[in-house]
Amino acid sequence: MSVKYIRRATIAVAGAAVLGLSALGSTAVADPAPGEYRQLAGVGSDTTQDVVNALGKLSVDPDGKPDNQLIASYNAVGSPTIKTRKTGCGNIPRPNGSSAGITALINDIAANTKCIDFARSSRGPNDTTTTDLTWIPFAKDGVTFAVRGNSALPKKLSKATLVKVYNCVTRKLNGVTVNPLIPQAGSGTRSFWLKEMGLTEGSLPKCVSDRNGTVQEHDGRALTKAGDIMPFSIPQYITQTNSAKTHVKDRRGKAVLGTLNGHTPVWKGSLNLKFPITRDVYNVVKTSRLAVKSVKAGFVGKTSQVCKNVTSPKITIFGFGKAANCGVTILKGKS
Repeated sequence: MSVKYIRRATIAVAGAAVLGLSALGSTAVADPAPGEYRQLAGVGSDTTQDVVNALGKLSVDPDGKPDNQLIASYNAVGSPTIKTRKTGCGNIPRPNGSSAGITALINDIAANTKCIDFARSSRGPNDTTTTDLTWIPFAKDGVTFAVRGNSALPKKLSKATLVKVYNCVTRKLNGVTVNPLIPQAGSGTRSFWLKEMGLTEGSLPKCVSDRNGTVQEHDGRALTKAGDIMPFSIPQYITQTNSAKTHVKDRRGKAVLGTLNGHTPVWKGSLNLKFPITRDVYNVVKTSRLAVKSVKAGFVGKTSQVCKNVTSPKITIFGFGKAANCGVTILKGKS
C-alpha cells in the first residue's frame, strides 16, 4: 500500500465517521474555554493532547463541581502560560512535551500548589528509584519516520536502515543526503525515538539535529528540505488528516508517513497494531492520589471515564489503538 493511498484511505474513513463525532461539536479540541475549570487539570505530551482533550469533553464529573466535565487538558503549545483553577494557579508556564509535563507535576506536588493533577506522557518512567508517580496507560501509539512527499527519499525502509540513518552511518538514500531530525527537548517522542535508534541524549551523532529546539513533535512543517526525515506519531498523523472532523489543526505540511519492515503505519483508519514501533501512552498521577474519587473516576480501571470512552466512535477517529491494560496502575517511578 502506497503512502499516498494511506492518506486517501484515512480521509475516507474520517468521512464515514463524521456522525460519531457530533458530540464533540464544532469547537476546536484545545484548552478549556477561559473561565472554565475542572477537577483534574493535565499538561504535557503533544502526542496525546488532542485525544485527551476530546476525552475531557466526554468525561463526566461525579459530583458536578466545579464543572460537569471532569478532565481539563491543556495543549503543549499555545499561550506562554495557563490558568487551571478559578482562584490562584495563574501564570503557570505551559509545559511542552511529556518530560516537561511530568516535571511540572513533580514541581506542583513539591510546592503543594495543587494546580496540576496529571501529566500526559508518551513515555514511561525514566527513573524508577521511587514509586512517587504512577503511569496509567490508556491507548496504543505507534511511531514511524516521515519525509516530504515530493522528496526522492524512500517511503519504505527497514528499521535497520533507519537506525543507520540516525547513527550517521548511512548518509545518502536514493542519492539524497539525509538530515535526521528529532523533536524539541522535553518531548516523550524524542526520548522514545532515541532509544529505538540506539541513541541517548549524551551520545547524539553530529548529523542529528532538533534545529535549536525548533522541531516541534508531529509538526510536518519542520520538513523543509528534501533530505529531512523525522519521527512522527501515527495516530497524530491520523488526527491531523481528519482535522475537519477532529477540529485539530493540520500541521502535516508536506509530510507523508513511511512504511517500516513492510508494515504500513495505518490500517482501516487507525494505527496498524502490527507496526514494528509501538508504545503505550499514559496519564501520570501522584501515586498517593490513586484512591482519590476524582482521580479514580478519571483514570483508574476499565470503568474509568478515560477507559470507558477511549473506544467510542467519537475517540477512535483520533487513530490510537486499543490498550488491553487501560487503567492499570502497576507502572510506577520517580520521573
